Amino acid sequence: MADEGFKRKLAAILCADVEGYSRLMDDDEEATVRTLTSYRNAITDLTQQFRGRVVDSPGDNILAEFSSVVDAVNCAVEIQRDLAERNTELPYHRQMKFRIGVNLGDVIEEDGRIYGDGVNIAARLESMSEAGGICISGRAYDQIANKLGLEYENLGEHQVKNISAPIRIYRVLSFPGAAAHRVVRAKRLVGKKWLNVLLIIVLIVLIGSAAIVWNFYFRLPSVDLGPSRKISSDLPKGPSVAVLPFTNMSGKPNEDYFSDGLTENIIAGLSGCPKLFVIARNSTFTYKGKPVKVQQVAQELGVHYIVEGSVQKADSRIRITAQLIDATTGHHIWAEKYDRELKDIFTLQDEITIKLITAMSVYLTEGEQAQLRFREVGNLQAYMKLLKGLEYFRKQNRKDNALARREVGDAIALDPYYSHAYVLMAATYIADMWWSASSSPLIRFAQATKNVNKAFELDKDNADAHLILGMLYLFKRQHESAIAAAERSIAINPNGADGYCQLAYILFMSGKAEKALLYFKKAFQLNPIPPNYYHVQLGETYFFLKRHAEAIKEFNKAINIEPNDIFAHLNLVSAYAKVGKFEKSRTEISEVYRLDPNFSLDDIDHPHVNEKFAKYYLYTLREAGLN
Repeated sequence: MADEGFKRKLAAILCADVEGYSRLMDDDEEATVRTLTSYRNAITDLTQQFRGRVVDSPGDNILAEFSSVVDAVNCAVEIQRDLAERNTELPYHRQMKFRIGVNLGDVIEEDGRIYGDGVNIAARLESMSEAGGICISGRAYDQIANKLGLEYENLGEHQVKNISAPIRIYRVLSFPGAAAHRVVRAKRLVGKKWLNVLLIIVLIVLIGSAAIVWNFYFRLPSVDLGPSRKISSDLPKGPSVAVLPFTNMSGKPNEDYFSDGLTENIIAGLSGCPKLFVIARNSTFTYKGKPVKVQQVAQELGVHYIVEGSVQKADSRIRITAQLIDATTGHHIWAEKYDRELKDIFTLQDEITIKLITAMSVYLTEGEQAQLRFREVGNLQAYMKLLKGLEYFRKQNRKDNALARREVGDAIALDPYYSHAYVLMAATYIADMWWSASSSPLIRFAQATKNVNKAFELDKDNADAHLILGMLYLFKRQHESAIAAAERSIAINPNGADGYCQLAYILFMSGKAEKALLYFKKAFQLNPIPPNYYHVQLGETYFFLKRHAEAIKEFNKAINIEPNDIFAHLNLVSAYAKVGKFEKSRTEISEVYRLDPNFSLDDIDHPHVNEKFAKYYLYTLREAGLN
């Protein structure tokens, strides 16, 4: 009979400890304890973000459990990324590196603690991991092999202490290629006498495999607009429309992501029609949750038609109301109520979009109608995960970016054939390149490239994928290819305000600032209430053209939208100095140090910027008093 209080269950176990802990304590006990406490708190926070719990944390060890091995490995990778970033702020001899092991196995639980071979194997895997590395068991690998955007190295079977059967072990490679690991292992296996010979052999292997690694992680798809896909110099001239955020009538604020997602997909469907002028999502969502008058909204956004509606979701059913209003008269041109199964949401989105277009007297060919279909979606649960990921991503900070990547990873695991999921995954890695420049930007670039290539494999006409591609080409300073990618995005989606803004930014960074202003103007027409980065990028263009008063105006608009945008404050430091407003410049310097007390100009890098602008930008900041 089983003892009362005991229960068995299958769990994913994460075991971690500090490599060289005794050495660190011997060197400086107080500093080691402070660092360990900080790192342990960071690991606990990440464990909770990935739906796990820390079971125990004696000394320098941490034991955590997860109900999903996907969450456990994702969490392990994010822990190592986060700690590597923290370590860059410490002297090399004081850096604290953890080894992590992950196993999927049967455990016994008593009073919140867990025991058994499942835990013991995780501990043995941790001891075999390298500092800063992750090893997983064969059982864990079998569950995640094709679900995460990671690479693995098979270390074979190993007999481990107190476990009767050999254990298959895999090393997780959260960066491209296994060559570095092979070199490390080789150095341990041979004596000094043979080291030079071995390194020559390894070098030959590396050169031979370099092309494979490059093609997989760094080669970007080429962009060919073709004569028929060149973008028009004019914006769409058809009926103008703005889709207001559909109201969430479910009584659950945490389900706003669903009504927001429905609204965005209708906007996306309308935007794909070159016979319409469609206001971008960011502008219309400024009216979310506010009582509005359609005539006033139409006047502010410069449109003829307004779409509004509501969504009520309950269990497996959904009720949607939608209406199209002629803002000049206030008359309802078309209105309809839908009561359907939730599984029909994709067909329903298409149906509403087609009826709206028809009601505005824009008659489409069958081919154009087909382009409006959300043809990729095959799994409702994956779609919901993607909407949640998008909600996190739009918050634009490091923590929510990690949560976005987790949700998108779940979506890909559920439906690996959804192009937009890979686009959003690539976008999270690009965001990390901005916020975490000190932590392996090459790795972030490689992961972004891998995901955008997968997006194109699934849908070569994904407009958003072309925007990501343009950014990646910009980071490589291949400006013409970056321009072509943004142009292709606009050719596919002529209402893409972000496409026009990105094309303008790329032109500016390519040394074509005057031409960039033309496309910024189009971006603001399609998105008259844009996110703050529109204003930052336009302001930088004005600044480079020495139109300092106009630049200051744009930077202040950006700060009104997002007061903690350090880039906007940085730009104001030099812009105010250029017009002789030194007191305001000093105030902005104070804001920069408020946002980042450790700020240094030495940390600023512009890998995507033409050299002329980079030198001018840094010179003006130093001239204004920053260092």
